Amino acid sequence: MFQTIKRLYHQFGSPRYFYEMTGKMQPWLIAGTVLLVIPGLIWGLLFAPPDYLQGNSYRIMYIHVPSASLAMGGYVMMAVAGVIVLVWRMKMAEMVARCIAPIGASFAFLCLVTGAIWGKPTWGTWWVWDARLTSMLILLFLYIGVMALNMAIENPQTAARATAVLSIVGAVNIPIIKYSVEWWNTLHQPASITLTSSSMAPEMLIPLLMCIFGFYFLFAVLLIMATRCEVLAREQRSAWVRQLVGE
Repeated sequence: MFQTIKRLYHQFGSPRYFYEMTGKMQPWLIAGTVLLVIPGLIWGLLFAPPDYLQGNSYRIMYIHVPSASLAMGGYVMMAVAGVIVLVWRMKMAEMVARCIAPIGASFAFLCLVTGAIWGKPTWGTWWVWDARLTSMLILLFLYIGVMALNMAIENPQTAARATAVLSIVGAVNIPIIKYSVEWWNTLHQPASITLTSSSMAPEMLIPLLMCIFGFYFLFAVLLIMATRCEVLAREQRSAWVRQLVGE
């Protein structure tokens, strides 16, 4: 088992192997995205029953919840890649971390916008300095900070190490976002689903799960596409890239 993990680790650390393998994975991930996101959104936005308290306003949840999950999950991935960059100096980890930042920032922004749309009919205001909302806004700023560092530092290796430090330090914000509704008295409602239980009716829960998994497929597709472009840019002088361009 350990040898298998080690072999995969070294294989995916190779830009050429990553490019070739993800090229084979990408069509399947796109298919998974289409088969989950489109039916999930149609079901949730059009056919799921109204909530007994919030009416139809809760339907924004089918975009808001997956976006929030990916905004946090993407930052965790970026922080893990940052550890790999600092400890093992892996080039592929540098490229993956660089490509996660704008994607994660987009989902964090989408989470905040949909949260504001949901909050207006629920709380009577677009924004409150609630612990959950404020910590999510900080997450967006952290993503923007990582992107700014990547743009400001010309040397890719230096930029990767600087952003790795910021990503790792900023990861302390993730448990704050996750548990803020439990640690403080906030307006934001607690999670309706956990790994072991759910308080939602099946006709509401199933499309939500479809959207969550579908958005993760979408995240993977976007990350693979961006990283493959980054690989070609960083490895443009390599023989295999020249051969690929020639073909």
